[in-house]
Amino acid sequence: MTGLHAADMDDFHELFAQEHNFGDRLADKVAAVGGSWAFIIGFSIFMALWAALNTIVLAKHAFDPFPFIFLNLMLSMVAALQAPLIMMSQNRQAKKDRIEARIDYETNAHAAGEIGLVQDKLDLLINVLLNDKNVRSSVLDLIQRSKVN
Repeated sequence: MTGLHAADMDDFHELFAQEHNFGDRLADKVAAVGGSWAFIIGFSIFMALWAALNTIVLAKHAFDPFPFIFLNLMLSMVAALQAPLIMMSQNRQAKKDRIEARIDYETNAHAAGEIGLVQDKLDLLINVLLNDKNVRSSVLDLIQRSKVN
């Protein structure tokens, strides 16, 4: 274990953000924009306008007549560039998630150890109290009441 705990999470996020170079930030932006409804709707509107412009408005002098070969080329190029950038962003997020999961696990393991120590101390305290005849009946009554609840 590395000894990282929940208190280290803020430092972790700062350190992880510092590791990002221009390409990493660009990939994250492309993934954020390309995976949004705004992009899907906007790009759909752009393609509809492109088709309308080249079939209705410019009819005889269209710069990309049906079947819109130039548009298909542009869409292929966008997809070819966008896909690796999105995958880079996803890989970085997966790495971050693995580190966060490890920190969470180590924090939980540490908390479980602390709870075990507190339980041991509580058991010792109960044993000490039970050995004192004056308090034994009060402690036994308290234990019975806590089991009922």
